[in-house]
Amino acid sequence: MKVTVNKVNEANVLVSGTLDNSEIEATINKMATQAGKELKVDGFRKGKVPAHVVKKMHGEKLAQDAEGETLQALIAEGMKEAGIDGSNVLGQPTFKKYDKKDEGIDVEVEISTRPVFETEGYMDVLPSFEKPVVSEQEIDEKLNEIAAQQAPFEKIETEREVRDADMVVIDFDGYIDGVAFDGGKAEKFNLKIGSKQFVPGFEDQIIGMKPEEEKTVTVTFPKEYQSEDLAGKEVEFKVTLHEIQAQAPVEVNDELVKKLLKGEENVSLETLKEKIKTQIESAAISKIYNEDLKPKLVEALVAKFDFALPNNIVEQEIDAKINAKAQQMDEEELNSFKDNSEKVEALRQEVRSDAEDSVRATFIVDALAKKKK
Repeated sequence: MKVTVNKVNEANVLVSGTLDNSEIEATINKMATQAGKELKVDGFRKGKVPAHVVKKMHGEKLAQDAEGETLQALIAEGMKEAGIDGSNVLGQPTFKKYDKKDEGIDVEVEISTRPVFETEGYMDVLPSFEKPVVSEQEIDEKLNEIAAQQAPFEKIETEREVRDADMVVIDFDGYIDGVAFDGGKAEKFNLKIGSKQFVPGFEDQIIGMKPEEEKTVTVTFPKEYQSEDLAGKEVEFKVTLHEIQAQAPVEVNDELVKKLLKGEENVSLETLKEKIKTQIESAAISKIYNEDLKPKLVEALVAKFDFALPNNIVEQEIDAKINAKAQQMDEEELNSFKDNSEKVEALRQEVRSDAEDSVRATFIVDALAKKKK
């Protein structure tokens, strides 16, 4: 078998050659002989089925398998000649040519391998940033927020209207065109105003009600609501308000600290404040990293390290980006690409640069992860 190897670049190699008919036929005969030892065919003893009988029964399948085996032999020979370790091969070989001729099959495949490059100097491109400083005011605000979450709801004794953030105890009955519907009724139901637990608009209309007041609340269920019977429908709820509850203030003291840091020893208000400071710092740093540092870092690394990319992985990334764009297209725009190979190719070229950057970034991050274990 004559094999020709052409190195496209450090990550891609072209292997070409001809799958001779004689080699394919020899492989067919070998397969047929082996199958004859295993097949059970009427009129022949098991393991004694002649090769010509097997070929007559399974000729097409044998030919396909023989072509595949001969092709794998050609690829293996090409990889050996190119000095490619199989563990470095990425994905399946890409066929550039597979032409059947009288004397055999002319084949050309591209083999892509994992890029090899040095990662020295990556620290040079790390973007700088100022560590966020947490103020006492931020700590106190967070502390008060945590304390408020611990505050119990208690029935108010003074007569007033419902306000945002109150807890109310209500009865309600739901009707569509005057007819009650399943699941639209409840008694002594606890609802926190502003929790968005109910259909949009419901809680807003409870604000301003007084205890024992009755009111008809009209809302429209979202079109994407899970119940088809209610989706997009205008509904009336007859609501009776029984009770208004508000959160009682909670004092920030050692007792609260012990409750919040249950299980820890020798805790104090300062312990809690230090933990809150650390949490605020971590959240601020995470925000800076995700929104600013990470994009800058990836862009800088991609610009610093230049190496050949495996073509098949780049094409896969282009496919992914094209599919993502297609998801955002309307039917008319999608149809404009059908049977228009030039327009499709133009779109592929449009996203190629971004696809290459994405693939390059992936290999860089992978290499750095291995380097740093």
